[in-house]
Amino acid sequence: MTDRRYAVLFGKDTSGEAVAIDCETTGLDPWQDEIIAVAAIPIRDGRILTSARYEALVRPTGPVAATSIKIHQLREMDLAAARPIEEVLPELMAFIGRRPLVGYYLEFDVAMLNRYLLSFANIHVPNPQIEVSRLYYERKFGDAPPGTEIDLRFATIAKDLGIPDLPVHDAFNDALATAMMYVKLVDYRARGIRIARMRDYEAE
Repeated sequence: MTDRRYAVLFGKDTSGEAVAIDCETTGLDPWQDEIIAVAAIPIRDGRILTSARYEALVRPTGPVAATSIKIHQLREMDLAAARPIEEVLPELMAFIGRRPLVGYYLEFDVAMLNRYLLSFANIHVPNPQIEVSRLYYERKFGDAPPGTEIDLRFATIAKDLGIPDLPVHDAFNDALATAMMYVKLVDYRARGIRIARMRDYEAE
């Protein structure tokens, strides 16, 4: 490790918490595109601690493409006063600490973080990772017969779980919706509740 500020990521986590995370980026290539917004929200004992969240805008080193702006509505002028990733990343990772990360398509967010961590500290994100679409799949499709149509889109999961309809492609809103999905799915698993499929409704 080349930067001791990231030592906080290593060791045993005893918090009993998890952290929902979402990054908004300039594109979908972790090795070329950049993080321009990030939000992280702690979750403890089924409670989402929004008042303890971490949020930051990040000033990119290059231009923000029009196609990207259409998705997240963050223009270069909106990011002009933001701090660079060199300042934001140590804060973000210190905030996360050793706690597990929760996300939707989490591997992408982690890949984006890894790009910077490799450059700054020669490390990867070491935290356990919890993918909400996997939890949803297990609760809804884990016992499904072959040929069952499977839909793991973010909007589909949110609607199926009764998550409030929040504006998407906003780092805080997406992290919050993901946290709500996680809390509900963990509760379902603890109580042995499965999510009904359309065929189940038709059979009633």
